[in-house]
Amino acid sequence: MVRKFLNFIAICVVLVIVGAIALAVWSDKATQIAFVPTAAFVDQKPFEVNAYQDPAMWYSRPGFGAPNDPALWQPPEAAAKVAGSAARAAEAPPRPAASPSAAPPPFAVFFVHPTSYINRNAWNAPLDDPDGEARARLFIKGMASPFNRAAEIWAPKYRQATFGAFLTDDPAADRALDAAYQDVSQAFDFFVSSIPPDMPIVLAGHSQGAAHLTRLLEERIAGTPLQGRVAMAYLIGWPISVEHDLPALGLPACATAEQAGCIMDYSSFAEPAEPGLLLERYRTSPGFDGKPRGEDGLLCVNPLTGTIGGEAGASANLGTLKPNDDLSSGELVPGAVPAKCSPRGLLLIGDPPKMGPGVLPGNNFHVYDIPLFWRNLQADVDRRMRAWAAQHP
Repeated sequence: MVRKFLNFIAICVVLVIVGAIALAVWSDKATQIAFVPTAAFVDQKPFEVNAYQDPAMWYSRPGFGAPNDPALWQPPEAAAKVAGSAARAAEAPPRPAASPSAAPPPFAVFFVHPTSYINRNAWNAPLDDPDGEARARLFIKGMASPFNRAAEIWAPKYRQATFGAFLTDDPAADRALDAAYQDVSQAFDFFVSSIPPDMPIVLAGHSQGAAHLTRLLEERIAGTPLQGRVAMAYLIGWPISVEHDLPALGLPACATAEQAGCIMDYSSFAEPAEPGLLLERYRTSPGFDGKPRGEDGLLCVNPLTGTIGGEAGASANLGTLKPNDDLSSGELVPGAVPAKCSPRGLLLIGDPPKMGPGVLPGNNFHVYDIPLFWRNLQADVDRRMRAWAAQHP
């Protein structure tokens, strides 16, 4: 049990957004000693053009099937509900065919997992690191699963930047992130070439994964014909400036719950929220327009309302995924937390809920950004894909 607890703490550490929480606990120097690589940066040789044709380059993709595919996992009660519905449908008399608007169209999800590599011996993770691999599968299990009603769900392996790359202004850190992004971009190309040419796309990721997807939108998708196929983008747990980032992404923030082709992003804090250096680092960092992001202006789309800003009580929460002690599973708990967007753009969830030992200093629930609203996100993507179908008959 002690070993499992320590492993869980390690997992929590690697998900800290932009290193802000570590900096709030330790001095800059101590943090860098603990996490920033001391080794020289090693250029990452580009993969072969056809590298992502190899199924071994993916955590999730069509054909793997459960339990080999972590993205296909479901909480036990959700899986039982699906099985029960299928059994009742089989026993029921035939019904008239549903109208096209009664069900979402087939869609494909491209999911990029958050940081799972904390080793300070390298700036980029090797694909065969056993600890990083195990953590990545765990993250995909809990974070990609709300989106697995898709016709296809893909989650690539990539040579992610190590956690320490977010804690330093060493030029090697930017090079490590660039290398990781190139892998994600190459995987995305294969994903697009593999799905039907008219199938709508949902982009989803968390933390470092959301950062790479944000860059992908800005560099590869915005202003191209591909933009018209992106039915939804869940860029959760990565700061997006409404003023300095959002205009470059091609898609608007989600203004209504029925809107398709928009962006959802938020960062979860219990109250009182003490983001500390998170906002300081955000304030001084440059946006996509090259200007400092400033004091406020974080994009906050409330996952309980599906709209920019706003507030909803806990009764609107359809199910929080609360992990069990050894992280082998979890249960859906309805009505666990409320949510409201603060004037600064933080998502506030009220009194700290009991989610396990992964809560970070300052009441930061970054680790649980997706599990806190698991069932609402599942319903959100379904609803928005129905809206997509209505707009694209």
